[in-house]
Amino acid sequence: MSVSAVVKDGKIQESMSASSLAQATDKGNSSVNKDDFLQLLVAQMKYQDPLEPTSNTEWVSQYATFSELEEMQNMAGSLELSRASSYVGKTVQLSTTDAQGNTQYVQGNVDYVTYEAGKAYLSVNGNLYSLNDLLNVVDPEYLEAGEVVANFVNEMAELPKLEDLTLEDKEQVDKIKELFEAMNEYQKSFLPEDTETTVKGYINRMNALVEAKEKEENADTDSEDASEEADAEKTENTEEA
Repeated sequence: MSVSAVVKDGKIQESMSASSLAQATDKGNSSVNKDDFLQLLVAQMKYQDPLEPTSNTEWVSQYATFSELEEMQNMAGSLELSRASSYVGKTVQLSTTDAQGNTQYVQGNVDYVTYEAGKAYLSVNGNLYSLNDLLNVVDPEYLEAGEVVANFVNEMAELPKLEDLTLEDKEQVDKIKELFEAMNEYQKSFLPEDTETTVKGYINRMNALVEAKEKEENADTDSEDASEEADAEKTENTEEA
């Protein structure tokens, strides 16, 4: 398995992905395989006490026990591969630790799964990570809802208190209204229960301010029209006189 490394100041910098693979490889190499067992068995036969030799039954029993253990390991490996394969195409969150003990969280889609030396590895964002690093499997709809809600909350934070609202805030209120109405029910479920009431309060307050402004402008227009009519009538009377 090849892992690219970054060289900085003439030294190889260990990435979180490389650290993940190294740790997984170390764990994978800690188990005893069939060849190791056979070597131990031969050594045991070679150096056994000739006065109290181990019986053939005991040798067979030991080998049978190891064979059962090996079969269980193979089965566990198959289950791990099957489990890892089920994550392909899904969004996952990983937690990795480098050689200095620093923890980093990685999030992305699983592109494919590879299986080497009895271990399964997930390909995320172009890097391979041990299945042991898997932290969460995330629903894309959940992630989208989180982003939408976070954007909405940030926009709400730009508004002043309701009693301090002015016509200058109309564009922001219109934006809040648009964002809220664009949310589906699942996304709205992430918001506090009183959010809809709060949004309606801002909308109603802004509508009242706009209506008051329009009435004021209409009143000024009517006053100007009345003044112009009075001036015209006065001028007409003067001309007749």
